Amino acid sequence: MLRSARFVMLVLSGLALVLLTGCSGAPRPSSSGLSREPDPALERVYRVGIGDRLKIVVFGEPDLSGEFEVGAGGAISMPLLGDLPAKGQTVQQLSSSLTQRLDDGYLKDPKVSIQVLNYRSFFVHGEVKGGGELTFKNGLTIGDAIAMAGGYSYRADQTFVYLRREGGAEAEAIALDAPIPVLPGDNIQVPERFF
Repeated sequence: MLRSARFVMLVLSGLALVLLTGCSGAPRPSSSGLSREPDPALERVYRVGIGDRLKIVVFGEPDLSGEFEVGAGGAISMPLLGDLPAKGQTVQQLSSSLTQRLDDGYLKDPKVSIQVLNYRSFFVHGEVKGGGELTFKNGLTIGDAIAMAGGYSYRADQTFVYLRREGGAEAEAIALDAPIPVLPGDNIQVPERFF
């Protein structure tokens, strides 16, 4: 008897939550195609952007190696080669294009390694205690980002956030039912709850 009463209460509270969510006027959080697991090899999916600092090593060529920043035009300026477009490429794509450019009459069989030293920032705002521009670190999730922004304010809706990836046109409502990785340039807004 006690079990069936609990079941009825659980069903009724779930129904009430569905009705409140549907009537609140707020978009429903989606379980979109965003990967829920942090990617340990961020360089495979990460796209280079303005302000990133890269360490480029051309093996056997110390004069061509060093630290380079992606400038406002989206390129890195390298000795001998001049400006090399970098914005929007993955680290692997940039390494391949640099290798190809060096192979075109400059070096025989060049070997290139690229590492991202400093990623560009991401942003958290809305119902957090201290949002703004935050420094990216590998492996961050949205929960970590909210903690870095001082945690939720007392008015925050802690069930979803609006997430706009860099270059995306619109923010998407994302449910916080599992860890979602943060990427450099992300814009995270914590909404206010309606009750």
